[in-house]
Amino acid sequence: MSEKDVTSQIKEICLSLPEVTEKPFGGHTAPSFRVRDKLFVMTSEDGLSMTFKAGPGVQEALVAEAPERFFVPKYVGSKGWVGARLDVDHDWDEMAELIEDSYRLIAPKRLTALLDQR
Repeated sequence: MSEKDVTSQIKEICLSLPEVTEKPFGGHTAPSFRVRDKLFVMTSEDGLSMTFKAGPGVQEALVAEAPERFFVPKYVGSKGWVGARLDVDHDWDEMAELIEDSYRLIAPKRLTALLDQR
């Protein structure tokens, strides 16, 4: 999958969630996704990785299970965020679940309730 296709896939997954906006992070131009102005997915400037928030133990499990796909990102890794390399093959159903889980950790309960109604 090309870099553009991967970015499109991430954008499609993120923007399908309630009240998500795409807004770059800091001085970056790469797509980042927020709910109520709180980040839940960031892509790297070079398009080679994405970071997302994960629940307790998820980062360790993903990195141990698939170090060729997942890593502990700089700066936010200590807060439980996970890095995903985008230049390798991914199961996009799994990636959609991880993105949705990140959203659920950040979004207000009222919005996560909308997901449960789908």
